[in-house]
Amino acid sequence: MMRRFSIALMGGDGIGPEVTEAALTVLDAISEKFSLNFEIIDAPAGDARLKKTGTALPKDTVNAVRDADACLKGPVGESAMDVIVKLRQMFDLYANIRPAKSYPTINALRPDVDLVIVRENTEDLYKGIEADMGDSAIAVRVISRKASERIAEHAFKLAETRGRDVVAVHKANVMKKTCGLFANVAREVSQRHMKVSFREMYVDACAMSLIRNPQDFDVILTMNMFGDILSDEAAQVVGGLGLAPSANIGDKKALFEPVHGAAPDIAGKGIANPVATILSMKMMFEWLAERDAKCSKAAQSIENAVVGVLEKGIKTPELGGKKSTKEVGRAIASAILVK
Repeated sequence: MMRRFSIALMGGDGIGPEVTEAALTVLDAISEKFSLNFEIIDAPAGDARLKKTGTALPKDTVNAVRDADACLKGPVGESAMDVIVKLRQMFDLYANIRPAKSYPTINALRPDVDLVIVRENTEDLYKGIEADMGDSAIAVRVISRKASERIAEHAFKLAETRGRDVVAVHKANVMKKTCGLFANVAREVSQRHMKVSFREMYVDACAMSLIRNPQDFDVILTMNMFGDILSDEAAQVVGGLGLAPSANIGDKKALFEPVHGAAPDIAGKGIANPVATILSMKMMFEWLAERDAKCSKAAQSIENAVVGVLEKGIKTPELGGKKSTKEVGRAIASAILVK
């Protein structure tokens, strides 16, 4: 019997509908090759929805995400704070997972980079607690033991599957209370995972080392704002945001999206790179594998197809290629194989 999953699809703004359409082409190939059935539920959100209805994140969209097995999201424009940040907090999607990996024919700094940033996703300055104080403004940075412990556990468990190490990134020499709490909790959690090597770095040193020695990193564990910045840097190390997928994972729900933005300057031109969205869908299948083992094989098939297509030089213009968004999506879909 064919397994059926419901997927809330949030096309987003700008190039979002184009890259998610390419991902759906790959999804169709996965459905056919792996006997997996998908119900796609439209879940509109973002600038266009705000302009049309007065709200960037409608109640119907929230309900669609709540009821679906997973959510695949395209990039959102200026209303991102009202969409993705709210969804992360609403569904307690506390683990933001952002891999950075070198792929063939891509102008990465090195060919052997394979790291993942595990970013706490619900607090820090992104709580949005700000206030005006006369001629000044303040923001409240929230770092809790609970959030620090669960994101550290996620990072160490991931490192155990990868067989390398965890580096906790903070600035506890300056922010002694907030970063200090995060660092102390990371050390405590490391004692429960003695098979995983553990070290610490200050965030400025980490930013420098990501350029100098990116191959030395495996799992980077850090807080919300630092993780946001470092993951964009790591994406550029391996060739750009067009190759950067991400997952927002909680205990019961998960949302998958490319790291890049809506890129309105190229929207509608058919040249946006869909690889980050397709690799985000690969991460979705890895998460769904807990319910159906075929999803694990489907995820590996997607990555193999992406590698094969890139090896053939089938790329969009920002990667030095001449193919359109649709052509890259169709090529990856055609390369999906069952092994």
